[in-house]
Amino acid sequence: MSADTAAGRALPPFTARVVRFFGHGGGVAFGLILAGLAASALSAWLFAFTVRQRLHRDVAVMVLDDNADIVEGVRWSVASAEEALRRAQEAAEPPTDRPYLVVSIGDHRIWYRRGSEVLFTTEVATGSGKTLVGSTGNTYRFDTPRGRLTVQSKEKDPVWSPPDWHYEEEAHKKGLDVVHMGARDTLQARDGSVISVEGENVVRRGRDGSVRVLTPDNGAGELVVDGKLVVPPLGTSMRRHSGVLGSHRLNLGDGYALHGTDQPDSIGHAVSHGCVRLRNEDIAQLYDMVAVGTPVYIY
Repeated sequence: MSADTAAGRALPPFTARVVRFFGHGGGVAFGLILAGLAASALSAWLFAFTVRQRLHRDVAVMVLDDNADIVEGVRWSVASAEEALRRAQEAAEPPTDRPYLVVSIGDHRIWYRRGSEVLFTTEVATGSGKTLVGSTGNTYRFDTPRGRLTVQSKEKDPVWSPPDWHYEEEAHKKGLDVVHMGARDTLQARDGSVISVEGENVVRRGRDGSVRVLTPDNGAGELVVDGKLVVPPLGTSMRRHSGVLGSHRLNLGDGYALHGTDQPDSIGHAVSHGCVRLRNEDIAQLYDMVAVGTPVYIY
């Protein structure tokens, strides 16, 4: 029986060519095809794995919610590639039945809209895009996240609980080393004073027996001991700063927010650590207008 027949019947032309192909060493080629398919499948898996890893990676560590003092750092993350796709789809479909917020990172501007009607608009400050490498090797990138978020809660006179990157940044500016202080740690200074944690306060006990509670609001500023900037324990009063976030805050989750500022000259520029800053009079107006649950589209 020739290569062109099977069971005494003539084979169709295409089938005959396939038979001849494998009859003249085509099996090797077939193995190469299978290997290629396997390589493609592996590449696809690696791509999906990489996407998921990148989606879970810290993109930026931003302003902590005041009630998140037991959390160290903030991450912009999503659970899966499907979640990222869902957010992208939602970001492209603003609601038609209720107001929503739109933030343009490139234009440094925010709009409060209902359909095609603009209810409010003003300038904002957005993430600087800068990268900071901390003393422990952690990398922080200060970007404003893009996509669809939601106003999850609202606050008047918000208190800022700075994450670790704040102290790393201040130490970098001042050329200081960084030392992390635990809740049960004590620091012995060269002048004989001792720094410790008592309750929710960081205190300095002098050699003369004097005791001073250290907070950002009583003139202590950042705590520096013998040329090292101290990172106070989370939950202590030393990590509660008033006034930094302005008069009002609209929380977007994952540590991001629309809030006021004590640096009004920064408005209109890419200078924040990821949050969207507004002038205090503007965020106060939005605070009264915007309800919890309002969608926020950032692009």
